[in-house]
Amino acid sequence: MHLLDDLEYRGLINDLSDPEGLRQLLSNEPVVLYCGFDPTADSLHIGNLLPLMGLMRFQRAGHRPIALAGGGTGLIGDPSGKSAERTLNPRELVESWLENIKGQLARFLDFDSKTSPAMLLNNYDWISQLNVIEYLRDIGKHFSVNAMLAKDSVKSRIENRDAGISYTEFSYMILQSYDYYYLAKNYNCRLQIGGSDQWGNITAGIDYIRRTLQMTAYALTFPLITTSEGKKFGKTETGTIWLDAKKTSPYQFYQFWINVSDQDVIRFIKYFTFLDRETVSGLEEAAAKHPEKREAQHRLAYEVTALVHGESEAITARKIAGALFKGELASLTESQLKEALSGVPATRVRGDKKDGMTLLDLVVETGLSPSRSRGRNDIESGAIYVNDARRTDPGLKISAAGNFFNKYIVVRKGKKNYHLVILEP
Repeated sequence: MHLLDDLEYRGLINDLSDPEGLRQLLSNEPVVLYCGFDPTADSLHIGNLLPLMGLMRFQRAGHRPIALAGGGTGLIGDPSGKSAERTLNPRELVESWLENIKGQLARFLDFDSKTSPAMLLNNYDWISQLNVIEYLRDIGKHFSVNAMLAKDSVKSRIENRDAGISYTEFSYMILQSYDYYYLAKNYNCRLQIGGSDQWGNITAGIDYIRRTLQMTAYALTFPLITTSEGKKFGKTETGTIWLDAKKTSPYQFYQFWINVSDQDVIRFIKYFTFLDRETVSGLEEAAAKHPEKREAQHRLAYEVTALVHGESEAITARKIAGALFKGELASLTESQLKEALSGVPATRVRGDKKDGMTLLDLVVETGLSPSRSRGRNDIESGAIYVNDARRTDPGLKISAAGNFFNKYIVVRKGKKNYHLVILEP
C-alpha cells in the first residue's frame, strides 16, 4: 500500500498540497521530510504524538525524517491556535526544556538506519546567526504582509481586538518558513508535516522556497484531535497527559487510553498504532459485538504505552489495570499497589485507632458513605469491598479485615469508587 493511501485510511490527512505531485515523489525516491517541535514545557505531550508518529510512518516507508527541535522559534512563540500572546520564557529555561525534548524525540526515531537514518536538528543553530538587516532585506522582502494577514493563525488574532498580536509572534511565520528553506537548501528537504493549525506557516514556507530556490516543496497536515464529545484531546480532570514518565506515570498513561470512549477507540487505534487493517477490523468487530469487554481499549492502551514507555512498562501497566478490574490486588507488589491507587483519595488512620474501628466507621470517615444510615445500607446491600472481599457486616472490626503490606487497606464502593486507607504507627 502506498504510504499516502495508508494515511488516508487512518484519517490522518487533513490538508495536502499537490497530492499527485507528492505521491509521485514518494514513489520515485526516498524523501527528506521534517516536523518541528517547540519547547513550550519540559516535556512533549500526547498532542505531539500524532506528528511524531507521522515521522515514524515515513521512516518505516523508507524516507528520511528530521525532528527539528525549536531552540530558536521556541524563544519567539507560535501564535497558531492561541487566542492570546504567549509568555516569553527566559533563554536558560527554554534551553533546559529543549534538552529534555531532544531526548524524547530521540526515542521515537531510528538514527542508525543504514538506508534512512533520522536526523535531530536545532533551529537555534541557524536562526541565531541571522542579523536584523539580513532578516529584513534578504528574507522579509519575500513575504507579503497582505498574504500573512490572510493566514488563519494571524487573522484570528487580529480580529480579536482585546488580544491582538505582537510583531514578535507575527514574525513567527517567517522564521518557520526560513527553517523550511534552510532544510531544503542544505538537506534537500521536500516535505514538512504538522498539525492542521500549521497549514498557513507551512504553505508560506513552500512559497518562499519556490521564490528563492526554484524548488517544489510540499505540505501535509494531520487533523487536530478532539473526542467525540468535542473535548480537547489529551486534557483530563488532572491535567495534561505528558510523554515524560516523571510527569505522567506509565500506568496513568495506560489508564488514559483505557478510558477512551467506545465512539473514539477505533479512530484512535488508527491514529496512534501501527496495527494493520486486518487487526483493526478484528478489533472493530469485537468492540461492536462485546463493548463491555473493552478489548479495543486494552489493545490501544498497550500499544501506545509500549511505544512511548517501552514494552516492560506496558506489561506492568496492563497487570496493574487487570488486577484492579478483576479484583486481584493481592497479586501486586507494594510499588504496583501504590501506583494503581496513586490517584485515589486517601485517609490516614493511626494504628491504635484501627483496633476499635468498625467497617461502618470506616466508610463514613472516608466519605464513601455520607452518613451512618447510608453507610449501613451500603454495607448490608453488598456494595462495600475491603481488600477485594465483599463485606456485609457493619460491625466488622477493621483489625480483623486484614491489610496489604501491614500498612494499606483498600476500600471500594461499587466497581470504581476506591479509597485508600494508610495505617500509621
